[in-house]
Amino acid sequence: MDKRLDGQRVLLTQADDYMGPATQALFTEHGAEVIADQSDLTQQGRVEELVAETGHIDILVANLAAPANLGVAAMEMPDETWHTMFDMMVHPLHRLVKAVMLQMVERQKGKVVVYGSATGVKSLAGVSAYGAARAAQVGYVRTVGAEMAPHNIQINLIAQNFVENPIYFPPAFTETPAFKELLKSVPAGRLASAREDALFALFLASDESDFFVGQAIPFSGGWAQ
Repeated sequence: MDKRLDGQRVLLTQADDYMGPATQALFTEHGAEVIADQSDLTQQGRVEELVAETGHIDILVANLAAPANLGVAAMEMPDETWHTMFDMMVHPLHRLVKAVMLQMVERQKGKVVVYGSATGVKSLAGVSAYGAARAAQVGYVRTVGAEMAPHNIQINLIAQNFVENPIYFPPAFTETPAFKELLKSVPAGRLASAREDALFALFLASDESDFFVGQAIPFSGGWAQ
């Protein structure tokens, strides 16, 4: 088997949640040493402490996610929910990238893969706080990706939706007529497996993706273009 990340050290956040388990399994399968973090990155100073503890980082996989609070109109969105979305998904992203860039710039090599959301590139009613935070991730990746490209550091985001996940798509929902109706908006007509998504992240983390710079690439079965 061709181990595409052989010898690479990977820092993976929220390792037990969302895309964490599938990513850890696949990256390890491909020869990476995965530092699987599960700590609360909203705590002041925790990101910087984590990067210092980890040491050498070849690849950062920023798996930062939160429940989407579906169906809550902007006029009814509590301020606490708004702040929580940014505290969990936007502020830690900047701190993580800023902390790992120091060593990556020194080596003139590095990869950052962000698990984002297609709601950051396509509007969806009822997720104003979540969608705004995801759109902020997209804007950040596009800007910082361009800044870091001259240093041979590639930063890209997977704008995903309709990927198997027990939080976003639990069986109690996917077995309902409402879900079957929702799935009609997906040209592929199905959910992607978590492994399919992780395989895309593997590509973006490998040397094969060196010409991808600051992109937010939809992975949604055609739901977002």
